[in-house]
Amino acid sequence: MEINQKTEQVKNAKDIWKECLNIIKDNVPYITYNTWFLPIKPFEIEDNTLKIFVPNNFFIEWIEEHYNTLINKTINQVLGSDGKLVYIVLDENDESSVINEIKETTTSNNHQKEVNGNQRNYETFLNPRYTFENFIKGEGNQLARAAAYAIAENPGQTSFNPLFIYGGVGLGKTHLMHAIGNKILEKTPDKRVIYISSDAFTVEFVESIQSDKVNEFSSFYKSMDVLIIDDIQFLVGKEKTLDLFFQIFNTLHQNGKQIVLSSDKPPKELKGLNERLISRFSWGLTADIQPPDFETRVAILKNKSENFGINLSNEILEYIAYNITSNIRELEGCLIKLLATSSLNSREIDFELVKKVVKEVSTNKQVNISIDYITKIVCEHFKVDENKVREKNRRKEVVIARQIAMYLSKLLTKSSLKTIGLHFGGRDHSTVIHAFNSVEDLIKSDNTIKETVEYLKNKIELSST
Repeated sequence: MEINQKTEQVKNAKDIWKECLNIIKDNVPYITYNTWFLPIKPFEIEDNTLKIFVPNNFFIEWIEEHYNTLINKTINQVLGSDGKLVYIVLDENDESSVINEIKETTTSNNHQKEVNGNQRNYETFLNPRYTFENFIKGEGNQLARAAAYAIAENPGQTSFNPLFIYGGVGLGKTHLMHAIGNKILEKTPDKRVIYISSDAFTVEFVESIQSDKVNEFSSFYKSMDVLIIDDIQFLVGKEKTLDLFFQIFNTLHQNGKQIVLSSDKPPKELKGLNERLISRFSWGLTADIQPPDFETRVAILKNKSENFGINLSNEILEYIAYNITSNIRELEGCLIKLLATSSLNSREIDFELVKKVVKEVSTNKQVNISIDYITKIVCEHFKVDENKVREKNRRKEVVIARQIAMYLSKLLTKSSLKTIGLHFGGRDHSTVIHAFNSVEDLIKSDNTIKETVEYLKNKIELSST
């Protein structure tokens, strides 16, 4: 009897997923449908929750990144407003194997969740993937991260209220804000926490005016224990919205509730924002997030690639990190495109593919290799400490490493002779010229040196035309 019930569940799940696919197929490109949706297999339907098998974590990441709204609407259309979708990642794509991860996505903004016996009758909009555990710490985000964690441990009770995080696009502000909310609910599930973008906040406010429910709208946000609003700069110029937000802010702050805000600029640079709000934003802590340094970029890439289930060599990780420097989003975008390109073309992820993808993804018109990177690769090859080539060291292996690094720096970068010399212990341009000429002479007379230089050049050469 139990077996028959399970068979019926599988059959129903297949029918439901087929119906979902019919909707999805009409809303995505054909190649996207074949690549990302056809490989998904239905498992079972239980309590209006559809469970589906996906090949790996990357499928979840990619689908949520690009088609989360479509998936939510599709599930709502097929299963109703209380419908849910659960992704199940299989070990080695074997349905009979042990499930190694379950990922749940709630597909209705009004879905009610049971939390320690309390019914949450609103959607928090928090993304469970954004946590402190997978937020990579670096010099550029130390203060913001430390303050965010302190708030998550003790919301509303620190001097960091409000916490105002600012920085450029794709640097991790949103990740950190979600991490705060997720950590608070993990520790105290009965807390009323909500994350919302300023655009969504404005849309809700306008709808409340149209439906004559402004008081309900205001009361809802005033009832929060933790209010997290992203991209506050987009409220500038929307006077009625700002007036209501001012009232909500005052009520929450006076009641000791936590407020977390983000923007692309510090409060004083938000032109068009009235002084009373700028003053209140300064009551707590203003913390900026800077672009990640090289080591942090490598750590981010390593962490993200492991989450995607791909193993990339240090050489590849460092190449990407050296050439994509603007923000974390671009780093992640490079990995996604790399994996997608590899998957679509059934091609191994090798250095040539990486160079091609990096060039396509990078916002720079030309991908550059730094002198420091060249020095690192050359010194690793000759097993010489990088600091030695910058010192006045005349040991033979140090001298040859220094000269080849200078030669390749002149060959592969647009740096001036003076700049190259400065990277090697403040040497002048004549030393660089001497090194370049010496290596050229050795290439002509010594096949071993010629092969070594060619090997190193190929390893670090610039992928530009």
